[in-house]
Parts: sequence; structure tokens; C-alpha cells
Amino acid sequence: MKRPLTPENLSSLLVKHGNSVGEILQSWNSPTVKRRYLHWDKVRQRPPPSDLTQEQWWLGIKLARSGQLQVLPGLRAVDGLPLVFMLPSLVLEGLHRIDSRMHGLVGVPESADLPAEPDRFIINTLIREAITSSQLEGASTTRAEAVDMLRSGRRPRDRSEQMILNNFHAMQAVRELRNTSLSVEEVLRLHRTITTDTLDNPSDAGRIQRPEDKRVHVAGSRRNEVLHRPPPASELPERMERMIRFANREEESKRFIHPVIRAIALHFWLSYDHPFADGNGRTARALFYWSMLRSGYWLFQFISISRYLREAPTQYARSFLYTETDDNDLTYFISLQVDLILRAIDDLQEYIARKTEQIAAVEQMLKRSTGFNHRQLALLAHAIRTPAARYTVRSHSTSQNIARATARSDLLSLAERGLLERKPADRKTYIFHVPPDFEERIRSLND
Repeated sequence: MKRPLTPENLSSLLVKHGNSVGEILQSWNSPTVKRRYLHWDKVRQRPPPSDLTQEQWWLGIKLARSGQLQVLPGLRAVDGLPLVFMLPSLVLEGLHRIDSRMHGLVGVPESADLPAEPDRFIINTLIREAITSSQLEGASTTRAEAVDMLRSGRRPRDRSEQMILNNFHAMQAVRELRNTSLSVEEVLRLHRTITTDTLDNPSDAGRIQRPEDKRVHVAGSRRNEVLHRPPPASELPERMERMIRFANREEESKRFIHPVIRAIALHFWLSYDHPFADGNGRTARALFYWSMLRSGYWLFQFISISRYLREAPTQYARSFLYTETDDNDLTYFISLQVDLILRAIDDLQEYIARKTEQIAAVEQMLKRSTGFNHRQLALLAHAIRTPAARYTVRSHSTSQNIARATARSDLLSLAERGLLERKPADRKTYIFHVPPDFEERIRSLND
């Protein structure tokens, strides 16, 4: 990927066009172009307002931004200057939509708007995130092969599959950490989980680079092209400590940073510092998930953000470069991430709506079917909404307040009609499972 042009900084532009600042601001005083937060690399390709040159237009944009930029606490660029960001109108609107469209879902796990089978849905999401996050880093295994490995429990056949398995374990670990503060040890443990059996040097797993190591960098597609040189290894321990303090919101008594912005900044921070020999991107995305879950956005355990990053890899990479080449302005990275989060929420809500319609349609089919008593209809309605449910004679007897013999008759009748599968739990007890193609079997009743 071609590195974007580095624009002249504000001081240089003021030296060149200082005498025209008044006229420039009369013509242009917005930090965005048609609400988009554009880099000089894009602005220079657009026609400026008729009375301005492109450089003057860019100066007007930079002046409008300068009054709204905030310093991100703790993070310093390689040049020693702070990272800054602002919240243009599209980002503010996006943050509002992220919060309001979650509505009562944030922090309310019992919401009826959830997928009908949350445990199964979470596992599916963890699998999807494990695969796409690894593919972003070069894993070449097909999705079908990866899903087969994760569901069957077979051993990985190559490094790509090992990357995916590691990511799956890391995402499970992030869910378990969501109620605890972050520490350097936890970040190292997470990296070790992500990189086990995938590194040329196994001792690199779970440790930051040292001054005697060959420092990693982000290479471009062209020969000998370097897109990003991270800070020296000697600075990494202290930078990691500052990142942990930021992640744990230790400065929040002095200033508020929206939790979504904090999670996005944490993602950028670890990627920018690139403290590990490999696996930096996967670790950074895992920390993003941890931060979102830690802040109460538990809905994100149902969302695979890497799926959307993989659909826009060039935009993802360019958002890092725009930040680095334009006075350490993190707004470019924030804008893209907010947009991708909104897309992910849209897709999740569309899935929930589609699934709700499917469930309602199947329930209507059940009501039109003959040969079921009211107790069986109640059990089948529960099975539609909870495919992972298991039923026994005792559980059905208790829930319906009926005799064991009646409960047994209800369940055996449903099994005979193919709507439940009976499997022995021990010598005297059977468990009745919902078959994988349950909805199709319900529909067949009305054919």
C-alpha cells in the first residue's frame, strides 16, 4: 500500500499564508468536508472552494480542527509529541447511535431482544472473530476447515489453524477478564495465548521485545518499504505501564473519555507501540473487546469486529497511516472504527429481527398443527426459542405440574413424531434434546 503524503504542519502553513488567515476562515472554517474527516491525501484531490488554493483550504480545515483537538492521556508518538483527537459531528452522532441503539441491552443480559440461544450465538461469534482476526494477519485456512477444527476439537494441522485456535482461546479469556482490571501480566498472558506454537522463536510468546532484539516494524507491499517504525524497545516497559493505567481509567477523575473512544484508542495504542515480535494486531483487537466488555457493552460478545476490518483492510491500514502522518491525529482511526462498530450493530439487530420473525412463523405453524396437547405446545414453543434446552421427565413434570407418567407420555410422543431426540443419561433416565433441524421438522408437519 502506498504511504499517504505527509501534509505541511500548521506552523508552516501559517508562515506561508498567515496574511490571508482572515479571508481563509471567512471562506472555510469547518474541520470536515461534507461531514467527512479527510486527510490531506484526499483533500488535495478535490476542488477547493473557488476563492482558495488547495493549501489555503487545508489551512482552513487545520485551523478549524486545532481549536477542538484533545490530548489523549498517556500516549506519545515516536517523536515524543502527544496523540490528539477530536469528535467531529459524524463521530458524535455515531457514539450516540451506539449507545441509544443498544438501548436497554447494555448491562441487561435478560433482555428479550437477545438472540434466542445466547450461549450458542456467543460461541459462533467467538469462532467468527477467531477466524477473521487471524486471516487479517495472514492465516490462509478456509472458513469451513477452521469451523470444523474448532467445533470438532481436532488438533490444528498447520500454523494458520493454530493461529485461529489460539484466537478462539484468547477471546474466551477476554470474556472471563471482563470484570477485572487489566495488568501487564494479563496482557502478556493474552499474547502468549494468541501466539502459542505460531512463532519462529517460541520464547517470544508472552514477552515484549528487548533492546537486544531486532525491532519489528510494519512493512509495506513494496520492497524495503516501511510503513511504521514503532518506538524503541527500551521504552516499551514504561509505555506498557502507561497503557495499562489508561485502560483501567486511572485518570478518569480528572477528565471523561467516552468508553467507546477509550476502547478504540487502546486498540490503536498497542498496535502503534508494536511491543511483540508478532501477534500485535490480534492482541490489540482482543484488548478492544476487553475494554468494551469492561465498560458494560456486553453486547459485543455477539459481534465480530474483525469481520468488518477484513472487508476493508486498506481503509484499516490507511487509518493508522493518516494518524501518523498528520500531526498524530487519532481522529482518522476513531472515525473508521466507529463506522465499523455501527455496521456490526446494524447486522446484529437485523439478525435478531430476522430470527424473531422466523420464530413467530414457526410458532404459528405449531398452532395450526393437530395432535398436540397444550403442554406439548408450551414445550415446543420453549424449544424454538431455546435450541440448546434439554428436557427430562422430571423437568417436564415439574414445569407443567403433572404426574410423571403424563410427562413421560408427552415426551415420548414428541420423540416418536421426530420433534425431540431421546438419549440415555444413565440406566434409568433419558434426556430429550432439540434436534439441529428442529424448525425444518416443524414445517414438515404442515406439508
